[in-house]
Amino acid sequence: MDVRRRRAVVCEGGLSVLARDVSELDVCFLMPKRLFVAIDLPESTRQLIADLDPKVRGVRWIAAAQMHLTLGFFGDILEDVDLALREKLRAIEFGAFFLPITGIGTFPSKGPPKIIWIGVGKAHPHLFQIHKRIQEAALAVGIEPELRPWHPHITIARCRDVSAQSLRKFLQSNVDLDAGMVRVDTFHLYSSKLTPSGPIHTRELSVHCRG
Repeated sequence: MDVRRRRAVVCEGGLSVLARDVSELDVCFLMPKRLFVAIDLPESTRQLIADLDPKVRGVRWIAAAQMHLTLGFFGDILEDVDLALREKLRAIEFGAFFLPITGIGTFPSKGPPKIIWIGVGKAHPHLFQIHKRIQEAALAVGIEPELRPWHPHITIARCRDVSAQSLRKFLQSNVDLDAGMVRVDTFHLYSSKLTPSGPIHTRELSVHCRG
């Protein structure tokens, strides 16, 4: 009986895959895509957030067009896994719901900030249900899910060499921020290309609610 053992190999982009024989390594020469799933925000909400920019040195505000709520980040994914993932995502059923855009904070919460975020309420059942199904879809095609607890948020700025003190007034003045409710009836699969001027996001697939 011909038994071929799978072995781990590292492809371009650092992606680790399993190969049964040398012929399977050909797939490693394909360019993987850096994929994530997200909920888009309406233009009015993005503009409201963009207008909050405190113009603090070292704080890089996210471009309004790129603001989103990440539901799952998968990293560099090869084409065959990408195609299988799309089929699993298309099969996800969910109903439309409303999501509050409220609150503001930083990661980490203490010490020099790296990320400024806006919240989406706490323990929203419909949101966590979609996230769970997306993670299940990824696992079904061999993508290992993130093990860290999921804390849904919208990243609005990245910080470099910024002290907590320099942002204190801005955060305190927006502690009760309420950007209204957003209707969620679609999520999207995006690819992301990293460039010196920032990431370029391309929409690859949209999955709409069924009810």
